[in-house]
Amino acid sequence: MTGVQTCALPISGIVEEAAPIVALKRDNGNLHLTLKSSFAHELKIDQSLAHNGVCLTVVNIEGDHYTVTAIQETLERSNLGTLSVGDKVNLERSMLMNGRLDGHIVQGHVDQTARCTKIDLVDGSRYYTFTYDLNPEMAAKGYMTVEKGSVTVNGVSLTVCNSQDNNFQVAIIPYTYEHTNFHQIKEGSIVNLEFDIIGKYISRIMHFEKD
Repeated sequence: MTGVQTCALPISGIVEEAAPIVALKRDNGNLHLTLKSSFAHELKIDQSLAHNGVCLTVVNIEGDHYTVTAIQETLERSNLGTLSVGDKVNLERSMLMNGRLDGHIVQGHVDQTARCTKIDLVDGSRYYTFTYDLNPEMAAKGYMTVEKGSVTVNGVSLTVCNSQDNNFQVAIIPYTYEHTNFHQIKEGSIVNLEFDIIGKYISRIMHFEKD
């Protein structure tokens, strides 16, 4: 089950800001999301940036507020349709190609959603367990996690631990907890997942080698 967004851009999974939603407006099957951001004045109409890992295009800017539009299919395949006014959304603009890659290569194409099923506080950090629907056919194409591999959760680049068939854990340090919307995630919360693009390519190459 792959996601469909309105754009794609190179990002690294290093969240710039957790911005609050100030308005939501339905327009037939579309949803217009207006957010308040400290860098709204730096944005441009038609510019793309990631929202909880979903690449969306700016359609309006007013002061420190800007608006993006999510189409129906994006709402069905991500957690954007579950958000409310006041919820914070993880934001990241596209990477500058002359800088370091601090996270991992992320496209802004959410693959599917997962549910938080457990949160454990261990030595000052929080271990989140996320469970997702495993499709064996898609898993064979790289839509899965591997131990110590990379995964993007709500647009945050993270290292997988305790990878199982349909669930995995990530460890969240206090800084990440405070500066992203992980502090809003509770047991039962729905999050967006993007699996590692390199793993998808490797799975594809192995498929052709078998043939």
